[in-house]
Amino acid sequence: MKHLLYFSFTLFGLVGGLHAQPTDKEMPKSFDQVRTGIATGKLDTVKYESKTVGSTRKALIYTPPNFNKKTKYPVLYLLHGIGGDEKEWLKGGNPQVILDNLYADGKLAPMIVVMPNGRAMKDDRAVGNIFDKDKVEAFATFEKDLLNDLIPFVEKKYPTLTDREHRAIAGLSMGGGQSLNFGLGNLDKFAWVGGFSSAPNTKVPQELVPNPEDAKQKLKLLWISCGDADGLITFSKRTHDYLYQNSVPHIYYLEAGGHDFKVWKNGLFMFSQFLFKPVDTASFPSYSVLGTPAATNIRNGKYPQILPDNRVVFKVKAPQAQKVQIDLGKKYDMVKDTAGFWNVTTDVISRGFHYYSLIIDGVALADPASESFYGMGRMASGIEIPYEGSGFYTLKDVPHGDIRIKKYFSKASNAWREMYVYAPPGYDKSSEKYPVMYLLHGGGEDQRGWATQGRTDVILDNLIAENKAKPMLIVMVDGNFYGNGGGVAGFGMQQLNQFENELKNAVIPFVEANFRTLTDAKNRALAGLSMGGLQTLHAGVRNSDMFGYLGVFSSGWWANNTKLSDPQYEFMQANKDKINANIKQFWISQGGKEDIAHANCQIMMKKFDDMGIKYQYSEYAGGHTWPVWRHDLFGFSQLLFK
Repeated sequence: MKHLLYFSFTLFGLVGGLHAQPTDKEMPKSFDQVRTGIATGKLDTVKYESKTVGSTRKALIYTPPNFNKKTKYPVLYLLHGIGGDEKEWLKGGNPQVILDNLYADGKLAPMIVVMPNGRAMKDDRAVGNIFDKDKVEAFATFEKDLLNDLIPFVEKKYPTLTDREHRAIAGLSMGGGQSLNFGLGNLDKFAWVGGFSSAPNTKVPQELVPNPEDAKQKLKLLWISCGDADGLITFSKRTHDYLYQNSVPHIYYLEAGGHDFKVWKNGLFMFSQFLFKPVDTASFPSYSVLGTPAATNIRNGKYPQILPDNRVVFKVKAPQAQKVQIDLGKKYDMVKDTAGFWNVTTDVISRGFHYYSLIIDGVALADPASESFYGMGRMASGIEIPYEGSGFYTLKDVPHGDIRIKKYFSKASNAWREMYVYAPPGYDKSSEKYPVMYLLHGGGEDQRGWATQGRTDVILDNLIAENKAKPMLIVMVDGNFYGNGGGVAGFGMQQLNQFENELKNAVIPFVEANFRTLTDAKNRALAGLSMGGLQTLHAGVRNSDMFGYLGVFSSGWWANNTKLSDPQYEFMQANKDKINANIKQFWISQGGKEDIAHANCQIMMKKFDDMGIKYQYSEYAGGHTWPVWRHDLFGFSQLLFK
């Protein structure tokens, strides 16, 4: 972590050793208490003429210790909440004491702090119903008052640096929303922006930051903080999520607390230490006391939490247990505290979806705080690690299709079976017939895999809304067959033949009898991951008159099947002209060399080259994991039925 950059600070005529970044991660106790024997700043009430409002308005102004009228200072505009006025920070937060103490410890660049009344109307007192429409609208009107009246007044009356790089804005609650709205909406005026527990007046992220590249270039610091028990946290999180997806550097700081001054004082304490100094954006992920509850947690589940650098914090109550571990590919020993909670923070976890287990006294269990998923051949916990490239499977405000669960009796298997079917937006209101993709899961999973772990409906909804994929039905079937007397599901020749029989004689007839489908080969696709990729190879190439598109994700014939005399290659050699003619798109994709199927697939493609089988190859960095397969679906579905 690069958080201790020392430098000789000569700006504003002051020389001293200042940290370029805060060394604290939260406000020490008593840091908002008056300290004796230190230099203190000065608070004044000023009045200014507001042409915007048509009245004389008030603001509090803090000038730093040893204020010198011959020195020019940067300015922080600090805004209050919906129930306050220019004195709210003074009454609830002791900002002058916090700042004085920071100056005394050499942690603050000298600055002027302006605390205005953010309710821009003639009667701007916090009286009566503070949620009246005209009072709420006055908070939006304050943008004009701030830019056209207050800032010019301050810069005329006080010795200030007047460029954007020496002007900051921050606020609590309603003022946090104002700060984000006004700061991000006026990047030519503000380079430092902070929102503490920002309220519902905060604009939606796409309006706040319509041009992420511009924000990256102009912002020195964007700070978003909130208490973990604050009911308004969703407004901070949605902004953070958007910024993260668009790679806009920012600090997302969560701490224990609600919608109160404990949190807001800490916000001021932390935010102010960054201002008007060189900033190391690489250290931003380290500035949070708490992580964000994983999206895969059960409702209201606080743990596991994902820290900004993608380490994961686990906390489990098991007071009678002797040993507790988290198995997340790597096993982590947890440490028991005096209250019976076991705690651990993992290493940085790679992007996307991961299965994990609790191991309590040697027994692997699903974490009751997490949603459970069928994977690894059993129900297991899952955790979703966010990453910047996941926007294609992020829920968006677009028309949505739905996933339908269909049970059917299979004469091919002589058993009741189940499939999941994605129907695109508008399916029920249309009389149109749709093409179909049959989508197959991997070993240890079932028909639920692509619907839950794979985010199939979200990926297709987004693609269809952007006209990047044709509306289609996607049928997710159970590919588990065990042969006579059991055995490994799906991998042997007997099981592959069983699957082929099920697909041709049960699944496709059921789908075409119960959904409006186009029934020719050019409107059918077959794809699958890992074991499902083997099934696609087997059933697809042997029935190329039924499928115009094949997608093989992280799979390939076994590496020992290298001879053209092998039955699989022998069939393809004998039918290569038919396969090449029938299959419009034979798409093979996988993760990088860390994908366990990589070597097999390379050998298989070499044999395809030797035989003259036509295919298209794609590789996406990652292992044998869901981020890779989601991206495979994203890429393959854009090629279909065109």
